[in-house]
Amino acid sequence: MNHNTPLSPRPLHHLATGTGRRVLTHTQLRAHGVSAAEAGEQCRPGGPWQQLLPGVVLLHPGPPTSEERLHAVLLYAVRERTASVPAQPGGAEPPASPYGEAMITGLAALTLHGFTSAPPLPAQETLDVLVPRLRRLRSTGCARIVRAAALPVPEQVTGLPVAPVPRALADAVADLKDAAVVRRLLTEAVRGRHCEPAAVVRELTAAKLLNRPHVVDAVDSLLAEGRALAEARLYRMVHEYGLPDPCWNVDLRLPGGPHLGGVDAYWPEHAVAVELAARAPRPGGRPEDDAEWTEHARKREHLERLGITVVHITPRKLRDAAEQQATVVRTALMASADRDPAAYVVVLPR
Repeated sequence: MNHNTPLSPRPLHHLATGTGRRVLTHTQLRAHGVSAAEAGEQCRPGGPWQQLLPGVVLLHPGPPTSEERLHAVLLYAVRERTASVPAQPGGAEPPASPYGEAMITGLAALTLHGFTSAPPLPAQETLDVLVPRLRRLRSTGCARIVRAAALPVPEQVTGLPVAPVPRALADAVADLKDAAVVRRLLTEAVRGRHCEPAAVVRELTAAKLLNRPHVVDAVDSLLAEGRALAEARLYRMVHEYGLPDPCWNVDLRLPGGPHLGGVDAYWPEHAVAVELAARAPRPGGRPEDDAEWTEHARKREHLERLGITVVHITPRKLRDAAEQQATVVRTALMASADRDPAAYVVVLPR
């Protein structure tokens, strides 16, 4: 027998076509006229089917493929909700996704997003599936249940709902103890342009993972990687859009007075500075982070009181809207002629 063997008297060839349809719940099988007893008979040892997870059946013998395991954990997460949905009053359509709110997260999601530092799917014994906090489920077999009060909007990857990279990273890091692995994953997230550092830090903060020393160290490496990329984008923006050359990475100081702080680019003749927001705040993080952000705000206010225009640019805006950011800087440079002269400051290499 094989997975195309019909169930007498109900031929089920159509159920065994397509990767996803070779994995069905008992509820879905009942909708096709297959009782729980008949499904159990087909899943007996040596039979043509097998039970992958409670209530989830694989319609062929032999090891499941990675795609079938992914479908199985998603169906397990919503197995009691997969019956055919009757037409709704007023013509309302049933949910488009057969998996409800469930989505793949953790290392499996990162692999689907194309992370080379995440293990391939066949090497992952368990697959993380993200569900609403109130769902009554337990981890079992290849399914590891991850709960959240608020779920992100999933992305469709190979036809499956997958958590966005920042959320998937947080769920993966929560279960990892190896500092080197955590650092590689976070670095690839930025270097591979999957997301911005600030988004990762927000998710790690929400997951209360910044009290783990190996995670904090990896975040520091992540932010350094993000800053290097942002600085390269800023340099490219200035030259590609024909802005005058600034003084790069300089410290500003009042003559014979206090240090005013460093900026990423400064046009002395226009009294315009550009500052990259490459570091994200960490609510509930280390105390020195709060002090850093207080100092950041104080510096900006002080420069503006001296008549220096500070243009604040985020790495995401540099990546997604470089031309628009170049226009903002150019406008600030042109407007300098209409402003009162700024205080004289000393420009020093940083």
